[in-house]
Amino acid sequence: QVQLVESGGGLVQAGGSLRLPCTASGRTFSNYAMGWFRQAPGKEREFVGTIIWNTGNTMYADAVKGRFTISRDSDKNTEYLQMNSLKPEDTAVYYCAVYENLRGALTKTPGTWGQGTQVTVSS
Repeated sequence: QVQLVESGGGLVQAGGSLRLPCTASGRTFSNYAMGWFRQAPGKEREFVGTIIWNTGNTMYADAVKGRFTISRDSDKNTEYLQMNSLKPEDTAVYYCAVYENLRGALTKTPGTWGQGTQVTVSS
C-alpha cells in the first residue's frame, strides 16, 4: 500500500506561482505513474496532469497546459506540481494520486489519493 502526503498549498495573487510537492511512502516500487487532480467548490474533481515515473513523460489538461509543470525526484519518491501564471479559476483543493499501471494512467483512474492541499488564487 502507498501513502501520499501533499504540501505547499496556500494563498497567492493572480499571476503568481506555487509549487506543490507530494511524497510517496510504502509500496512505492509499484508506482507506474503519479498525477494531480483538483476540485473547486461546487464542482467535480478534474484531471490536472500525469507523469510516467520511469520515463518522466507528462500529459496535462488543456486548462493548465503551458502554465503547470509536473516533475519528479525518484530518489525522494516525490513528484512536484509547479504552477505559474496562476488564475483565480485555479482555486481548488489539489490532490496527488498514484497509478499502479498503464490502464489506470490512460483512463485517469488512480488507485491511491493524497489528502489534498488548498490553493487559493486572489484576483
